[in-house]
Amino acid sequence: MTDVTGPASQTDDVLTMLAQGADGTLVARLGIEFLEAGPESVVARMPVAGNTQYHGLLHGGATAALAETVGSVAAGVHAGRDRVVVGTELNATHHRTARSGHVIARTTALHQGRRTATYDITVTDDAGRRVCTARLSCMILDRDD
Repeated sequence: MTDVTGPASQTDDVLTMLAQGADGTLVARLGIEFLEAGPESVVARMPVAGNTQYHGLLHGGATAALAETVGSVAAGVHAGRDRVVVGTELNATHHRTARSGHVIARTTALHQGRRTATYDITVTDDAGRRVCTARLSCMILDRDD
């Protein structure tokens, strides 16, 4: 479940909250750094180093985790403070690999409803070449506090 605790009027508020909540999570282990996070766009980058296969190539699973992370955060910002988000479907097409530097993921909302949200996610390398195209669908649930 993703809990971004709702829409913030400023990207900085959401970025601060994301950084504070990352300790001990997969986000921290993968080295994901959020660059923008708001109701219209979430952008994050991840280092290739430490997220590779045995052959030194960026691991597709790490790329998929990055895509699901930015899509879930976008859905969480959309959902608001009183709701939580769970991913229901992720698909990813890997176009090329990366051996160094960072990859950057950007979300585009395809659907932002009351109960579901779907995002297109593009992952590019430092040169701006598309590494992966992903789509994430999320279910938005009421918080059961």
